[in-house]
Amino acid sequence: MTRIIFLGAPGAGKGTQAQTLAEHWKIPHISTGDILRSAIQEQTPLGVKAKSFVDSGQLVPSELVQDMVEERLQKADTSSGWILDGFPRTVDQAAFLDNLLKKKNLGGALVINLDVPDDVVVDRLLERGRKDDTEQVIRRRLEIYRSETTPLIDYYGERKQLVVINGNKSAEEVTSNLKDLTVSC
Repeated sequence: MTRIIFLGAPGAGKGTQAQTLAEHWKIPHISTGDILRSAIQEQTPLGVKAKSFVDSGQLVPSELVQDMVEERLQKADTSSGWILDGFPRTVDQAAFLDNLLKKKNLGGALVINLDVPDDVVVDRLLERGRKDDTEQVIRRRLEIYRSETTPLIDYYGERKQLVVINGNKSAEEVTSNLKDLTVSC
């Protein structure tokens, strides 16, 4: 069973690689943003709770996100594995996920950190051409990402679950490296 968690800065290529590998292995690419939008659209009990936070411009509480991830991981399409993108974001969420996997006797997940230099990330994000993607805004988002993710990288590193992949290559080269790496999962 393939269970992968993707970490990496905005613009590192997590979504692209997760989608490519999910299609290759025929397992779901699970993004917390997609889970949230789907639950709200389907008006699930958790989606209704989340909508009240989203509508008022607040962040959805971590506990609610955790509950939504747990609910999503119980769906039948995850029986052969999954790729998580955007979760966990904190050490508390990582511990929650570890406990959830243990409770379900699923073992651990391989955590892949796509490492891309900040200047390359800035260039990639500026190329998207979004109005809110200025160099100053992107660099601030990178600072926040690094401060929030460093403890998570340390957490998985201490547990020998973390693999760092050079994401500063063509998408095809990164995909090839990831397929080679995860064949043993």
